[in-house]
Amino acid sequence: QVQLVESGGGPVDSGGSLRLSCMISDLRADNYAIAWFRQAPGQGREALSTITNAYISSYANSMKDRFTISPDAAKTTVNLEMESLKPADKAVYYCATRIHRPYGLDWDTWTKYAYWGQGTQVTVSS
Repeated sequence: QVQLVESGGGPVDSGGSLRLSCMISDLRADNYAIAWFRQAPGQGREALSTITNAYISSYANSMKDRFTISPDAAKTTVNLEMESLKPADKAVYYCATRIHRPYGLDWDTWTKYAYWGQGTQVTVSS
């Protein structure tokens, strides 16, 4: 069973930075994608970024100037570097993985992802 565990969340001042990590285990697939989503209170799940096993990355247009996704060398962890954080970035951040059509253009559709982490809370104070 695939497991994903997020870490790195916490409180940060407006304008600050955070690095979130998604540790992946038991992912037995040659082709896959790892994505980051977030969900603010009372809001839907918002796609942020994704990266495939072939290092193909995509970003939501509103995030690509501030967020950077990257895997570690062993591809067991995918990090999300976040800069210039704003109070509006306050949310629970989730990582997820898909092995069915991982290169699809619908990377930002959360229902396409079968496996999810438990989430990590990010709070940005003004």
